Parts: sequence; C-alpha cells; structure tokens
Amino acid sequence: MTRLLFIGDIVGRPGRELIRKGLAGLRSYHQIDLVIANAENSAAGFGITREIGDELLDTGIDVMTSGNHIWDKKEAIEYIGAESRLLRPLNYPAGVPGNGSYVARAANGESVAVLNLMGRVFMHTIDDPFTAALRAIETLRTRARIIFVDFHAEATSEKVAMGWHLDGKVTAVVGTHTHVQTADERILPKGTAYLTDAGMTGPHDSIIGVDIEPALNRFLTSMPARFETATANPRLNGVVIEADETSGRATDIERVSYSLDELLELS
Repeated sequence: MTRLLFIGDIVGRPGRELIRKGLAGLRSYHQIDLVIANAENSAAGFGITREIGDELLDTGIDVMTSGNHIWDKKEAIEYIGAESRLLRPLNYPAGVPGNGSYVARAANGESVAVLNLMGRVFMHTIDDPFTAALRAIETLRTRARIIFVDFHAEATSEKVAMGWHLDGKVTAVVGTHTHVQTADERILPKGTAYLTDAGMTGPHDSIIGVDIEPALNRFLTSMPARFETATANPRLNGVVIEADETSGRATDIERVSYSLDELLELS
C-alpha cells in the first residue's frame, strides 16, 4: 500500500511553522510515502515566493498545489516556470506559465500523479475543469496508477460533482479553498477517496486565516479593510489516504487535525 498525506491550504508564517516543526513527526507517525500540500497562501496569506516554496520543499513536502491566489506574488510567475513541483490549476487557458500536473516518485518507489484543478462557480472564469480532468487523466494513467486530485473550488456542489465525475478514474479527489475542514470523507463506490475540503494549516482563531477584527468589520460595514495573517491557535489540517498500487483505488481515508503541541508529541 502507498500512503499519501495531503495538507490543506498553508496560511502564512503560522502555517509554515507547523510544517517546519511538525511535518517530520507526522510523516513518520502515519508512515507516509508522499506529501502533497496546497501552498497558494503560504506567503503572508496571499501567494507564494521562491524562498518560501524552496523552504517548504526542504521540510519534506514533495509536491505543492495551488489555486486562484497562485499569481498574487509577481515572482511566482518565474518560479512556477522553474519549479516543476509547484503546480497551478490545469484548466487555466493555454499559454499560462507552469503546469497542472506532476508525476512524483514516492518513498516506496511508486509513481504518484498529482493533478491540480480549479472550479468555476463563484471563482474566476477559466476553462472547464471537468473536461480538462478527463483529458489529463488519460495521459497520466500511462505513467502512474495512483492519481491524486486537488480540486480548488468554492462551491461544495461543484466539488461533490467532481468527486462523482472522477470516481473510479482517480485515487482521490480532495477539495481546497474554503479553509474549513469538512467531515464528509468517504470512499466512493468505484474506489475513489473523497473529501469536500481538507481545511487550513494556519491560525484557526481567525476568519479563515486573517485577523478577526478587520474581517468582521468588513462584514459589518461593507468598507474596505487591510487583512493581515492571524497568529493564534495554529493547527494543521489534512487528510491521509491509503492506495492500492495495482488497482490505483483508495483503501482508506482519514482526516487529520493537529495543534503544534500534538505534532511535536508525534516526533
């Protein structure tokens, strides 16, 4: 069996510190063969830089996925062209820098394909992720039996639809973007592990990662506000998926949520 750890959206310095201090213990405790993480909010909550991306890779993350915030830092455009382990959603239009998929070598020697897609409901209007997924999977299946999909989307209905759309075609479909971990993990009838949202790796005493007062004030007044990354109660959210290498089907899915102290106890 191959065991994958997917880490929900890493938010700012608090999220990076959880990874830096706790990933090695978490990886060992759960006997993880490959680590995937959504890193699009890792630079002060908005975007990613080369320095931060390299730091995350050095901590033991094998593949980084992203979403609509991938371009928030200008240097990401050059970085994503140079670092194949950093993905942007596959269904951006032709000509956009970077790639939407990557085939990684897991610690047990197995090939694992990672596919990054983005939804269109309440999001930027880009190409159809449902059609793009099928085209990509046809190609990736020639290189890897295990295929993991990060579907970065706002609407739960669109995420659930993607799960059913890809059931039996990929190992797992896990959603990101809302920063709120859902409790609907399951293995669909044809063997695909599914979770609507993996959650957030960052400060949970916040409004999805930012300081409470300015975000709350914006709701109360509809006035613009400057958002800063919060710091309190950092937690790592994610999901562990076990896959059969021969069939590519998932055999188990488990949500995880750890405080820093809990992560350190795993070491």
